[in-house]
This record gives sequence, structure tokens and C-alpha cells, in this order.
Amino acid sequence: MAETLTVQAELTAEVEEDRFSRLRLIPWWDQNKIQAANVLVVGAGALGNEILKNLALLGFVKVVVVDLDYIETSNLSRSVLFRTADVGLSKAAAIAKGYNDLLPEATVQPLVANVMQDCGLGLFAWADLILAGLDNREARLWINRCAWKVGRPWIDGAIEGINGVARVFLPGEPPCYECTLGETDWAILNRRMSCNLLLHEANPQGRTPTTPTISSIIGGIQAQEAVKTLHGLPTLAGKGYVFEGLHHTSYVTQYTENPDCTSHDTLETIIDLPQRSSEMTLDQLLELGRRELGTREVVVEFSRDIIHRLMCPRCGAVEDVFVPVGSIDRARGQCVACSESTAEAQMRIVQTLTGYSGQAGLADRTLDGLGLPLFDVFTVRSAEAEVSYCLSGDAAMVLGPLAARSEATA
Repeated sequence: MAETLTVQAELTAEVEEDRFSRLRLIPWWDQNKIQAANVLVVGAGALGNEILKNLALLGFVKVVVVDLDYIETSNLSRSVLFRTADVGLSKAAAIAKGYNDLLPEATVQPLVANVMQDCGLGLFAWADLILAGLDNREARLWINRCAWKVGRPWIDGAIEGINGVARVFLPGEPPCYECTLGETDWAILNRRMSCNLLLHEANPQGRTPTTPTISSIIGGIQAQEAVKTLHGLPTLAGKGYVFEGLHHTSYVTQYTENPDCTSHDTLETIIDLPQRSSEMTLDQLLELGRRELGTREVVVEFSRDIIHRLMCPRCGAVEDVFVPVGSIDRARGQCVACSESTAEAQMRIVQTLTGYSGQAGLADRTLDGLGLPLFDVFTVRSAEAEVSYCLSGDAAMVLGPLAARSEATA
């Protein structure tokens, strides 16, 4: 009897002293996999708060959080990691602090950024898991395409009122997010951009009506799917878990592949380059690809289209801008000189770049001077083959302390 009590006391002491002991009681649980995983979370609003709260409690210690917005008072009723003193601060920075309050040993890198314009493909390739808590289709579509290109799973969540949906998309295994889009979705997406590639309006901050209860339900499902994905267990791959809050009904829907989907593009080979994007020119990258592919007939493809210059058809003025498509609204697209001299505003013509094949005036431009984000991936393609290069020298500037921590556990 005394021996039994001693054993029970030892087991109890072990549970009490180890933060994750109760999790390890699950037969298939591997805490080492969770601690080793690199996680990218896009969106730090109501849903992002619940996702990150759960990831912290589960023991994920390497996390990047991306969000462009700043905290308003109304966020406090739906965001467990924000405090009253955080109002006015960036959501990414405040949520990183809240995460560390729950899990001090974690390294959380906040990025105050637009995921479509400011985040390079290298960030997506760094991640083992991508989770999103967003309120717009445009950003979801971009994440979907990036995840497919670099071969990473991503877990989407959406909430409105007291209803929500969580779904999982695996690389190379359609259907993907784009496959789920219907005519209404595409109509909403197309309204964002004018025919000359200028935004009709700046992205408004989210005003989707939500409650903390639906956030916790969908965020919990997303975090659980993340754990299952890491452990190789069955997931919602290609499916959606739909929760209807009025009657507390739920069901799983199966999506179907769209044979005309444009997101199913995976980069075949990604080579890490030690250089920073400020240390390599377009011509140097072109020559590197020529040697790798064994042919002179190659082209460098960018991760996203760039607005190269704005040209006024009336006065002929030209302005080089070098920013991603979607960065300039219609007001900026107007010619200042013509607007001052005439009452009628003159819209400028947008000239874009999708890549480089030796165009005049671009050979000596460094990669960081293209308007593309740091830690990005460039693909060099010939008629028969392709190779992609990640500017890993930029990693420390994007990942911060996570760059060294990831190298140490690689």
C-alpha cells in the first residue's frame, strides 16, 4: 500500500511540474513536434486571438504573426489577448506580448504588414503550418496561392455573427481555396480593382459582426486541425466544418476540385541563396539561372506583378514607382501636373512588370529596389525547366530572433 501511494505521489508530482504532461497522456501526442514547428498566423483580430491563445496553451514556441491593423476599443470585447492599455497599438505587436504572457519561452515575431504586398514567399516556405483568421477573400486567395507554390498546408477560418467555418487545404491535394469560390466571390474580388490595376478604394478595416463565442469555436477547430496535421492524423483536408450558432447545428461539407483553378502551381525546386536582396541585381540573378538551367534563353519571374511606372497620356510625364500591384489607389493614379493645370483629372496609364529577361534600364537594379518584399522567391524559367531562388540573407530582417532559433533546431 505504501509503495502504491509513493508511485501515485511521484506521478502526481510529474504532472504538476510539467506544463504539458496532461497533453502527453494522449497516446499519439508528440510535444516535440509541436515545439519544433514553425507557425505563421495571418490575422490578429477576434479569430486570430483565439487561434493564438490555443497555440500558446498547446506549446507552439516559434510563431510569426502578420496583421496590418491597430487595436480599437471595440476589439476588446472579442479579443482575449488584448488589454485596455493596448488600444492604439498594432494588433501584431500587442498579440505577441499577450502570447508571451501565456507562454514566456515562446519566440513570437510580429509583422505589421499587408500579407499580399509585404510578405515574401520565403516567409511561407519557412512555415510548417499557416493559419488564417481573415475577413476578406482577396487575402485568402493570396495565401492559398503562396501556400501551394511552396508546398505548405494552411488552415482557414471565417466567422460572421454567431456562425463560422473552418477548413484545411493541403498542397498538391485539391480542392484548394480557389476551387471553392463561386460567381459571387469572384464578383466581389473583381470590384476591388479597376481595369487599369488601380484600387477603387483602400482596404477598409474589418467591420464584420462577430462574437467571442463563435471565435472560440472556430479558432479551437483550427488549432486542433493544426495539431492533427502535424501528427499526420485525418484532417478536414478539402472540407469545411460549418457551425450554425442559432440552433447549434454543425456539419462537414466536401469541396470539389475546379479543373480550371489557377492556384495549383507548385515551385519545383527552391534553392536558398545566402545573399540579401540588396546584394544581388536582376542581371546577376538572370545569369545564375542561366548557369543552373544550362541555357541562355531564360526569364526571371517575380512572385507578384509590379507597377513599374505611371505614364500620363496627356502631358507625357512618367513616374517610376516600383510597387506591387494593388498598392496604388485611383487618387494616386491621377496626374498631378494635369490636375493642377486643368479642372479635369487625368488618369495615368499603368505599366507593369511580371519578370525580367534583359529589359533596358533594369539590369543593375538590385532585387530590393523592385518594390517586392524582403525574403522573397524568384523563379528562373526556360522552355524546358525552372529553378527558384529564395533570398535567405533577408531572413533575419523578417523573422528577427526566429531566424537564429530556426537554424538552431534545424
